[in-house]
This record gives sequence, structure tokens and C-alpha cells, in this order.
Amino acid sequence: MEVDREDGRTATMLRPLACSRSVLNRAHGSASWSQGDTKVLAAVFGPKAGTKKTENPEKASIEVIWKPKTGQIGKLEREYEMILKRTLQSICILTINPNTTTSVIIQVVNDDGALLPCAINAACAALVDAGISLKHLAVAICCCLAETGCVILDPTKQEEQKMKAFVYLVFPNSVLSVQVSVPTNAEPMEHGIITSVTHGAMSVEDYFYCLKSGRAATAKLSNFLRSRLQNRLPSDLLADT
Repeated sequence: MEVDREDGRTATMLRPLACSRSVLNRAHGSASWSQGDTKVLAAVFGPKAGTKKTENPEKASIEVIWKPKTGQIGKLEREYEMILKRTLQSICILTINPNTTTSVIIQVVNDDGALLPCAINAACAALVDAGISLKHLAVAICCCLAETGCVILDPTKQEEQKMKAFVYLVFPNSVLSVQVSVPTNAEPMEHGIITSVTHGAMSVEDYFYCLKSGRAATAKLSNFLRSRLQNRLPSDLLADT
């Protein structure tokens, strides 16, 4: 099913991507990430000695601080912090610097849709820029379900507000690790999933279609991210597909 989008994109087309690293002088690592008019800055500080609250002799901890464009942080931003923290914890090798804390600061520059996926992509790029050891790179995308049943990718803010439901998906650039069988006549597929967060109501079939569409689109995101970070990536992360 086709859908008319105000910016002329097809349902599965992403907005123009932009990424720069080492954009902040005082941070140990930093990156900016843009998708269309949505732009986020990410800064990494650490690893630094852990506090009593975060002390763990066996592994490091990740701290995420979300800074909105204007105003105070609210319930939604707290949720974003939690999702981002769990996502980053799953891709970082936390046993290398035990009893330390790495802080990731997210600064929203502009929100025109798919804000959390942009922040996750920016944070991943900033971690690489800081030299933090990762199990693999990760790329995030937002998939939306319209009232008509059509699935669109990388929505603008205006499109998000019209959607019946949407899901944030984060995939690794590594060997697929989770096997999921689609409850249709289709062949079983494998999907490596780091994070999956849904808002609104969608059927199981719609969810798996979002999963399939999102996974296909992340190939472009993965290639773009690796191209921007190439001289900072270890050879094993460059080789991941």
C-alpha cells in the first residue's frame, strides 16, 4: 500500500543523513547526527572513577543525561534516558574498565521526528569517537503504522502525530542473534534486535512487518555510519555486516 508523504518520499525512504564527529573540544568523544531537520549532539566523558552509587568491581556503568532543546526534562525525556542507557549498556564492553562510569550527554538541537533513534545513532558515533570498546555498532530507526495500515520509516514530527502506532528499533551491525518466526505463511526470518520499544496498538503482523522494513532500511544507516567513522573503527567492527 502506497502513502503520500508531504516531503515526496516513499514509505520506506529515509531523510538525508549527516554525521560529524569530534565536534566538541572538551568531551572525550562527540558527534552530531541529523536526519532531515532532526539534529542531536552527543558528548562522551569518561571512563572516570565510579562513585559509591555506581561502584561495581566487575564492570563499568553507563550514565545518560538528556538535555532538551528548551525547558525542563520531563517524563518522556526520562524514558528516553532509560532506553538509551539500556541500549548503550548492551553494546559496550563493560568488563574492560570495571568500577568506572562513562557519561553520555544528549543535547537536542532540533526535533522534527524520530528523535530517539537520532539520539541513539549520535551516541553510538560519539562512543566510537571516544575510543570506548564496543561489541558492535548499532543503528536505530523509527517505523510508524498509519491508520490505513501502511508502514512508513523515519517520520517527520507532523507524520508522527498522525500515526496510529510506532516502534523504535535498534539493530546491531553484527551476526544476527535473535531468531523470530513470522506468524504468516512467510519463511522464518532472523532479526538481531538490541532494542524494541512500541507506542500505541499494533497487531503482531504489523509489528513483524515493521521489523522487516526497519531491518532492510538499516543497511543504508549502517553503511553511512561506518563510512563516517572509518578511521576510528577497529577492523572487526568495520567488517561487521
